[in-house]
Formats: sequence, structure tokens, C-alpha cells
Amino acid sequence: MLRDYQQRAISDLYAWFDAHTEGNPCLVLPTGSGKSHIIAALCKDALQQWPETRILMLTHQKELIEQNAEKLRQHWPNAPLGIYSASVGKRQLGEPITFAGIQSIIRRLDDIGHTDIVLVDECHLISHEEQGSYRTLLRSLSDANPNIRIVGLTATPYRLGHGLITDPPALFSDLIEPVSIEELIYKGYLSPLRSKVTKTRLDTSGVHKRGGEFIERELAEAVDRDEVNEPIVREVIELAGDRRSWLFFCAGVKHAQRIRDELCRQGIEAECVTGETPKTERAAILEAFRHGSLRAVTNANVLTTGFDHPGIDMIAMLRPTLSVSLYVQMAGRGMRIAKSKKDCLVLDFAGVVSTHGPITAVDPGGRGGDGEGEAMIPAKACEACNELCPVACRVCPACGTPFPEPERRNLELHDDDIMGLDDTIAMKVNEWRWRKHVSRASGKEMLAVSYYGGLVDVVTEYFPVLHTGYAQQKAIRVVADIVNRSNAPSDLLNLVDMDAAAQALNAGRPPSSIDYKRDGKFQRVLRRTW
Repeated sequence: MLRDYQQRAISDLYAWFDAHTEGNPCLVLPTGSGKSHIIAALCKDALQQWPETRILMLTHQKELIEQNAEKLRQHWPNAPLGIYSASVGKRQLGEPITFAGIQSIIRRLDDIGHTDIVLVDECHLISHEEQGSYRTLLRSLSDANPNIRIVGLTATPYRLGHGLITDPPALFSDLIEPVSIEELIYKGYLSPLRSKVTKTRLDTSGVHKRGGEFIERELAEAVDRDEVNEPIVREVIELAGDRRSWLFFCAGVKHAQRIRDELCRQGIEAECVTGETPKTERAAILEAFRHGSLRAVTNANVLTTGFDHPGIDMIAMLRPTLSVSLYVQMAGRGMRIAKSKKDCLVLDFAGVVSTHGPITAVDPGGRGGDGEGEAMIPAKACEACNELCPVACRVCPACGTPFPEPERRNLELHDDDIMGLDDTIAMKVNEWRWRKHVSRASGKEMLAVSYYGGLVDVVTEYFPVLHTGYAQQKAIRVVADIVNRSNAPSDLLNLVDMDAAAQALNAGRPPSSIDYKRDGKFQRVLRRTW
């Protein structure tokens, strides 16, 4: 039985196909939301509705192939499924559904045959450019069947140095986001993360960058030092207390091995998993970790995707990264729920939380960073004229009113900073009012909605649906979700005419409550509940 948001993901995908004859959508699903269940239900539904359909599910990792295949058999025990993957040890072609590893199937281009639907798990790994194994395979399948539908699935729809995976040139044309991390935590489907201040901080000064990321060799040399490893492990032991399953993300193989050795030296049973670990040894280590006979596992570039252990209740980030995707994937390892687990503690020795922000509000950035793009949300509103301004503005560009001097902030991490949910305020909503808002500085129009909770309780948020870039794409996705949940007349919605759009949205049913957070003069709505 699918959860409500899992069924919504499939319904949203079908609705997207009904509305678009061209393009490739990507389903954005947070880590732990049950992507493999959605893949299984989608395969079963497609084959039962259209028996002649041929589906190819692609991914890059043995564990993901096995997980997805297992879930399909749970949903459909007699599924006509074949697996083609050298790492799994199976080379089965010819079934209506084929789950394949990209490294193996790329060698059998001529033998794949007609394909109607391609599902790509962890699709953020597909190159923006026309290069790489994925693009080669998908181009070949598209040439053979111009009507093929390609669907991506990922928790992190962005690529280092490129921004969103829909930013041109890109394979994917649209993002479908049926559920948020906040909703999953609120409904009890994900475990919250907590973070604490660490005394020891890894120093990356002097480490050069290549392709938007730290150079691995230099990074490993900078952070893997005895005078740092020993106090880090001592601090982990102190802060983790009686937590049972500790996962360490390290900067390279030698670093992972030395952190393991230091853990053992200080009395913690630990093992290390890297790309060099033999498969049987790796499987035994992870099995012991899952069953609780092994308390700590260190790893280097291995356990960010495809590894599922709900019991993880402490993550130590010892791997500085400029990649938003890697950061979210690492944090996501601790968000699965388990019976004896209240939350997962994240100890950020690497400074990735302060670099990228809370995982509920990361900014993927973009290619190049030329400074010519639109101001990004979050923003702040001018008290004098209600102008929406970038948070860095000292003076309102529309009316010249100076903003108050910002209060000095303690930049150290506190509990829940990684979730971005500190100081959340809940407000019952009596009514809402949508309107057109015009920027006095740029003249651009946007949508604004005010939620009213009483005589003095008013929260306003803005949607720059006519701007460009990430701010626009995010605004359009949120408005579309609001239309769907409020039962607003979608046939009357016009995201070109802001007056018409506001009128259509005003006909919808407002949420019964919202959760929001104050950010200076700006109010950021985190959740709307109907």
C-alpha cells in the first residue's frame, strides 16, 4: 500500500505527461521517502494498464539495483523482471521490465530493443552536456523510439558547478516535487536531525579547487592529521554518548582508515569501508553495523547513496565539500526512522552546514556565478513601502529607506540548525488574500499572498513566478502545489497575468494552518497544512 505522497508522485507524473508532449520530467523525492516503492508501483501500473510497455530502469550502483528489484517483487511477486548488471551477477535481457547498471548495459546497446519508458535513479549523475554513458545510451534509445519517455528520480536535483539539472543545456525539462522533507518529518516518515557545536574544526585554507570542488589529494592532506584526528574522535565519543550507530564521512581512503584506527584506540569498535574494500568483507561489515554488533563505520565516498540503515543515530562529517548534493546525501543517511531512535545527531567538523545552510533550504547555485541573476529568496520586506529586497540590502532600492542594522549573530551551530526549523511558529489561518505585487526597483510583477490568523497575525510570502532562474522555478513549483492542495480552479490559473492568477488562487481553499520562521523582517513559510 503506497503512502499518500507516494501515490501523489505517480499521479503528478501522469498529470505532467498529459500536459506535455515533449520533455523529460524529474521526480524529486527526499532521501528516505521510498523512491524504490514509487518505482515499483509505477512499473506495475504501467504494465497492467498498457501490457505492451517496455521499461528500462537505470542506475549506477549495485545496491540500488537490488533494492529497487526487491521492492518491485514485494509489490508484484510475479513481475516480468530481468536484471542486467555484472556487479549483481545477472545478465537478463528480454523481459518487459529490465533493471540495469549503466556500466554493464552500455555495452549492449544493440541488444536492448524497443523501450517505451526509461527510469533513471540518482539522475543528477547524468551530464548536462552530450557526453558520458547515460547520454550515449539515452540518445541511442531515443533515436530508436522518438516517443520514448525518460523519467529521472533524485533527492538532489542539482550538479556541482551547473545549478539545477533543468538548467540548460540539460536532459531534464521540469522538476516534480510531490513532498518536502518538512512534510515527511511532520508526518513521522523521516527522523529529524540535530546538530551541536564542535570545538574542533577542520581547516581547508590553502586547499585549491577544481571543477567547483576541493582537490581530493590536497583536501586529504589538509584534514588527515594526528593532532586533529585524536581530538575529533574524543569529542565524538563525548557528544554521541550512548547513541548506537555512528557513521563517519571522511576525506579519502587513508583518512577513513586512520579515523577507524583512532576510534579503536579510544575503545570504540569500528570498521572502515572504502572503494578498495573487497565485496564480501564490505557486506559483512555493513551487516554487522545494521545488526548493532558494530558501533561505528568510517567511509570514503562509498555510503552516500544506496546504503540503507535506519538505525544510524550519529553522523560525523569529516569531509568538507562544496557540493550541495553530496552534503544533502550525507545528511540523508541519518533521516530514516527506527523504533529505538528519536533523532540523528550530526557533528559537523567540516563546516558543511554553515557552507550550504539547512538541508530544507539549500541553494544549488549555478554555473559560473557571474552575479547577473535575479536576487534569490530569502529576502526581506521594506517596512516603508513593502518592497521585496535581497537580504544583503542596507537601503531599500525603491524608496530609499534604510534597513535597521542587522543584529550580531552567533554563527556557531545549535540544536536543529541543520534542519532550519529553529524558532518555528505555528499559526492558524482564518483566510488568505492573493494579489499582484510589483517591484518598485525592477518593475517586475510577482504573486503575493497574505495569511490572516486574527486581528494582528498576518504572514506574507512572495512568489517571483515571472523572474528567471532558480527563484522562478521554485516559485512556480510551490504555487502549483498550492493550487493542487487548495482545489483552486487550475484551468483559470495564468502565471503570465498576475491579476488573473491571484483571482484564481483566491477561489481556492486556504490552509487551516501554516508553520513559518522569522528571518529578520522576512517571514519564510515552511509548511502549509490543509
